[in-house]
Amino acid sequence: MVTHQVKHPIFRELRITAIGGGHGLGRLLATLTFMKKRLVGIVATSDNGGSTGRLRADQHCIAWGDIRNCMSQLASQPLAAEVLNFRFEKQTGLEGHSLGNLLLYCLDELSARPVDGIELLSRLLKVASRILPMSETPTDLVAELENDLTCFGEFRVDKLTSMPKRLTLFPEVEATPEALLHLTQSDYIILGPGSFLTSVLPPLLIEEIAQTIENSSARVIFIDNLVAEPSPAGQLPLTERMQWLHGQLGFQPVDAIISVTNETPEVSYQAEQAIVIPVITGAKPDSEVPHRHDEKTLLDAIIRTIDTLEKQSL
Repeated sequence: MVTHQVKHPIFRELRITAIGGGHGLGRLLATLTFMKKRLVGIVATSDNGGSTGRLRADQHCIAWGDIRNCMSQLASQPLAAEVLNFRFEKQTGLEGHSLGNLLLYCLDELSARPVDGIELLSRLLKVASRILPMSETPTDLVAELENDLTCFGEFRVDKLTSMPKRLTLFPEVEATPEALLHLTQSDYIILGPGSFLTSVLPPLLIEEIAQTIENSSARVIFIDNLVAEPSPAGQLPLTERMQWLHGQLGFQPVDAIISVTNETPEVSYQAEQAIVIPVITGAKPDSEVPHRHDEKTLLDAIIRTIDTLEKQSL
């Protein structure tokens, strides 16, 4: 839950769309929640593990877990966040299920579209910023490996020991129309923090989202994780991750990086042309949850990054 309200002049007219999933996107949205309706979150919906995976298998719905996580961090009342994150214990028939996931599923069943159910819950929780699924159609993450092998499902992709050659979604799905609209209207697009392969990448694998970002005049900021994630992407230096992203998408969307590392002031590599991406440091861990960003220092890093990019465009 957000604990501060900041009004910095640099945000006065800006529209920001953040893309990702899990705890990382929720923390970012909470950091920028003072932007209210000018802040939009596009959430990965390909998770197939835990309560979310069970709901998907039984009801053929989109993944609700990351949406619930984001909404719980934006809820203004601590009790509301606790209710959304409540998990049923053994011998209840609902063992392991999150109440928030079940609530979102029920609202979806009562609504014409998943987006309608999310908006209803947002109004009930007084969440001003808009939360959108990357797609309103269920889909799964698929990793193409060496020797023509494939790894199906986000749960298994998370456990890979080496980087896949390529990621895809199966089936291919269309982007949520409102997500494309907000991306088109954005001044800045933020990727992460969160799992590189299973939180940041899934929305970018939808062709319409990738093309909209490529054609947009918005500047793109990538927020690196504070600690190396337990995946093959977590073992790669920033430069190699940016090269892999470029190869996956066919273009480099990132204009600046916020990272805890101070090893280099920039990331550079050779593609069709020389790619140079500035790296901004200074974001620190939360004192109580070291793997999550401290909101104050993260906000300061975002301000300095925007200022750097604005000066570049003069």
